[in-house]
Amino acid sequence: MKMLEVRDLHVSYGGIRALRGISLEVNQGEIVTIIGANGAGKSTLLNTISGFLKPAKGEILYNGQKLPRRPNQVVKAGICHVPEGRLVFANLTVVDNLILGAYLRKDQKEVNQDIEQVFELFPRLREREKQLAGTLSGGEQQMLAMGRALMTKGNLVLMDEPSLGLAPMLVETVFEIIVRFRSMGKTILLVEQNAFKALSIADRAYVLEQGKIVKGGSAVAIAGDPAVRSAYLGSKSVASKPLH
Repeated sequence: MKMLEVRDLHVSYGGIRALRGISLEVNQGEIVTIIGANGAGKSTLLNTISGFLKPAKGEILYNGQKLPRRPNQVVKAGICHVPEGRLVFANLTVVDNLILGAYLRKDQKEVNQDIEQVFELFPRLREREKQLAGTLSGGEQQMLAMGRALMTKGNLVLMDEPSLGLAPMLVETVFEIIVRFRSMGKTILLVEQNAFKALSIADRAYVLEQGKIVKGGSAVAIAGDPAVRSAYLGSKSVASKPLH
């Protein structure tokens, strides 16, 4: 079942044509990754889906319905966004950041239950629940951003460079958690510079270059493409997918 459909999407800002006729789909229960060089338009795509940028042309469908264009409406529809750079509220505590993730929800009892679920998923956040988010390490802030996304109760999670700037051990942890998100019933659209790790957990992938999708297919097929291997993977192989 198609959860997200992007059709012929064109986006320009600051005189730059950032996206040029993007079309893609994400099926329910999938992890779909988008790989590409810096400046290819990956973050622009996620920000447009989330309603932060307005397309000049094209449409976005969510569960077969045209997606609203305001960010709060997008969240209400069931899409949450883990932005590049984490963007936690530095002057608020960990638990207050999580509560803000649930700002559209009225079910206070379930909100409290979901905070507990986040703490079970990220025990380190429980240890720091009263600590200001700005004092957390980069890895802890990434955990908080992911936990905040869970608090929205969204079914589709947009993740923008979740491993950026993290130590290798934490990178492994982040990707394990992304797979766990899927086991919790979430569908994932993942933008990630670490193409090797992204392809190792994804079902399907798209390659974005200069605002256009130039390749798409199963993650294994994309990883095996000689041009993709040369540009993004080097000598690495993702023939096996141990995190599934």
